[in-house]
Amino acid sequence: MPMRIPDYEKRTPEQLREHYEIEKELAARLRSAPRDERRRLYGPLYDELFRRVPHHPQLTEKRDPGVRAADVARQMRFVRRFLTPDSVFLEVGAGDCGLSLEVAKVAKKVTAVDVSAEIAAGEGRPANFELVLSDGTNIPMPAGSVTLAYSKSTMEHLHPEDALEQLTNIHAALARAGRYVCLTPNRLSGPYDISRYFDDVATGFHLKEYTLTELAAVFRSVGFTRLTAYAGGKGTYVRVPVFLVLLTERLLRALPPSWCRAAARTFLMRALLGIAVVGVK
Repeated sequence: MPMRIPDYEKRTPEQLREHYEIEKELAARLRSAPRDERRRLYGPLYDELFRRVPHHPQLTEKRDPGVRAADVARQMRFVRRFLTPDSVFLEVGAGDCGLSLEVAKVAKKVTAVDVSAEIAAGEGRPANFELVLSDGTNIPMPAGSVTLAYSKSTMEHLHPEDALEQLTNIHAALARAGRYVCLTPNRLSGPYDISRYFDDVATGFHLKEYTLTELAAVFRSVGFTRLTAYAGGKGTYVRVPVFLVLLTERLLRALPPSWCRAAARTFLMRALLGIAVVGVK
């Protein structure tokens, strides 16, 4: 069942429909494109989305310093526990680079990677910060050079084949015992892209949403030796046993689809299932 439009959504139903139709059109091109063509499409299609949807939240939030500052502060509250002054930090899918610029105040070196130049940061970059554009899978970092990698709402935007390749490249970029902090929405309570107001499954730029069960299998397949999970959201997370989340997902999947989705969307379940997984190399 599509989600009810929440009260905090400031856009009109017509604007939401416009965003949905444009993003669904562009996402269909990505889904159907062969691998080599997808590499060339990620950046241009996201640039086209931001040009054709000027009321896109990522653009309007960028223009509202208070909203962006609050979001960056929430992310930093979680990331800060993994940082040291010697950290070499990599953010994948950095967007406007707000978090990376904040991390640069603490870490030794920061590299922000994104596919789109339309949303990225402009002037005023510190000396220990670098912005690099990618084809969506490439991680332009020397092997073994990163101590902490991070992404929020990035993996679900990739074709599953490309997500596996990107994860392999992130693992290669990590130093021994380096960590990758990955935040991605849980499919059981989704969809989480613009199609949540119109469809039962993601049809926009969330090319694949994951359960922790699926994500754990992918992480282990590329060589991560240990996984930890965190429950919560909006910057407030507590560590929870991975098996507890996996068991919860198994029980929910045993329910009829409509019951599973309704249960997964309750406040407590969204907090438990909100995937924040840390893979250790």
